[in-house]
Amino acid sequence: MNWIDQGYLLSKNKYNENSIIAEIFTKNHGKISGIIFGGTSKKNKNYLQIGNKLHVNYASKNINKIGSFKIEIDRIHTPLFFENYKKLACIISSMNMVKILTVESQENVNIYNCIYNFFEILNNDFWIRNYILWELEFFKSIGYDLSLKNIISEEYFEGEKIYFVKSKNEKKKIPSFLIDLDVSPRNHIDLLNGLKLVTDYLEKSILKPNNINFPRSRSTFIDLLK
Repeated sequence: MNWIDQGYLLSKNKYNENSIIAEIFTKNHGKISGIIFGGTSKKNKNYLQIGNKLHVNYASKNINKIGSFKIEIDRIHTPLFFENYKKLACIISSMNMVKILTVESQENVNIYNCIYNFFEILNNDFWIRNYILWELEFFKSIGYDLSLKNIISEEYFEGEKIYFVKSKNEKKKIPSFLIDLDVSPRNHIDLLNGLKLVTDYLEKSILKPNNINFPRSRSTFIDLLK
């Protein structure tokens, strides 16, 4: 089996002295694992940064065995943020999330487009807000739609509209920017509360039911934002 495609590097692990095993989310073939021979060379190491977009040529003699990639750089993403620790941590966390929450060899153009949109977000001044909204879109693309608008109630306090979700035990306030796209976060605490809400949903509704440990890369990213 041989094909040519383009995709984003999700992970890489040393295979032997000269090679690595990489996971790439491709446009037409979904998430694919393969060996990159010579992946530890100086030239390839510069290309093989998590999040970079690659042109890939995949070859496999047996569908039941791991194949190999020949790669060329398509677009550099991650090195642009080497000096921005928050954005760099966001890239590592997000690509890891795509890795652990997607199925091998299952085409999903919506996820591919989500990854493309992710890197557009990082160049925006309001990237943290837009990233939180991006996560909700990504979850939807893998079959987990939080649908906040369908479960919230609203009330007014001192002339301000307040959104909340009410259960038997608590009344949880929802940051307005998660409901109304025309509303900006009031402050950094509002952003952190929005991220916490989405993180709680990720952990309770996606990770735990699928016996997936909470990613360390996400904890690192959250800690950097505090």
